[in-house]
Amino acid sequence: MRAALLVACWALAGCAGAQPPGVSASPPSPIGGLRWIGSITLPTGTLFEGVEFGGISGLDRAPDGRYWALSDDRGGERGPPRFYELKIDLDAQALHSVTIERMVVLQDPDGQPLPTSAPSVDPEALRVAPNGHLYIASEGHWSRNASARHQPFVREFQTDGRWVRSFALPEAFDYVDNATTGARTNKVWESLAVTPSGAVFVANEEALIDDGPVATVSHGSWLRVLKLDSASGQPLAQHAYALPPIPLRRTFGEGAPVVTRADNGLTDLLAVEDSSFIAVERAYVPGQGVSVRLVLTRIEGGTTDVSGFESLLGTTFQPLSREVLLELPIPLQGLLLDNIEAIAWGPVLANGNRSLILVSDNNFSRLQSTQFLALEVLPR
Repeated sequence: MRAALLVACWALAGCAGAQPPGVSASPPSPIGGLRWIGSITLPTGTLFEGVEFGGISGLDRAPDGRYWALSDDRGGERGPPRFYELKIDLDAQALHSVTIERMVVLQDPDGQPLPTSAPSVDPEALRVAPNGHLYIASEGHWSRNASARHQPFVREFQTDGRWVRSFALPEAFDYVDNATTGARTNKVWESLAVTPSGAVFVANEEALIDDGPVATVSHGSWLRVLKLDSASGQPLAQHAYALPPIPLRRTFGEGAPVVTRADNGLTDLLAVEDSSFIAVERAYVPGQGVSVRLVLTRIEGGTTDVSGFESLLGTTFQPLSREVLLELPIPLQGLLLDNIEAIAWGPVLANGNRSLILVSDNNFSRLQSTQFLALEVLPR
């Protein structure tokens, strides 16, 4: 499906919903606006080499123009943990096509395919490494049974799926009991960015248990952005990110109603410069659907390294700055937004401007679809 071209651009200076305290005003954005180009939708049930395509939670473009897309199929579902090579054709006028070129199965350190009979990983984010390999982040798998529990990871793989190495991650992001401390199930590494200098950043989707409750319609929550050294694989720093409350549409009227099964999470990070990123905030509210915000966030001179903070509650620190670039309306050009979980740079357009591609995770649900959205980045 291709939506009509929209010539206007959105550049919102703010949005509804208070942020957690301590968020500083940010300097002007290097991005002047974003212009809609178009979309393509692949229906749930699309098969490639006999395996269902979907669950796309990570996307990145290699220097040679190939795209790598990560499925969050964790094994024991519709196929092996895997990623895909894609060809995406777009220009300033339209998003013309998305073609699946190849499927690659992820391997463990012993060179064996990751198990397909039971959940062992939850691959959620992917970036191309400077050496052409792929960095992949997994939320792991929580289980009360310790022998069936798999901790979150960040690993480097070759483009044929072979394991290269694992990054060292702080134990604070491990599953412990899913109740009083540590990570929350299915709420860990959802975002992954690689800066122009090669630094690796990952962020949890929703707050660690020690850092307070998850976001609701009345209050936001605190996330952690972890910086990793690409050479040694060791952690370097952590910074706090302010996730706002779950946004509500005005049709509910004034006041915050009781809303269940709603959420708001950080689903991806894309490096703009060495210390600035585009963050994708995706919220879901039953009866309203999915809303998406693109936020420019920066690590500035006064941003606090919170590595030594066991909890972000009751402490004083300066988080990453936060500036809303775009809040995608519902519906967008007649397209009902789905579960947007990935963002990547597209090609440089003929006019010299960069492009962006967003992708949705269809959760392999017949009620959802895999959407590819293309935007042009307008300079300030």
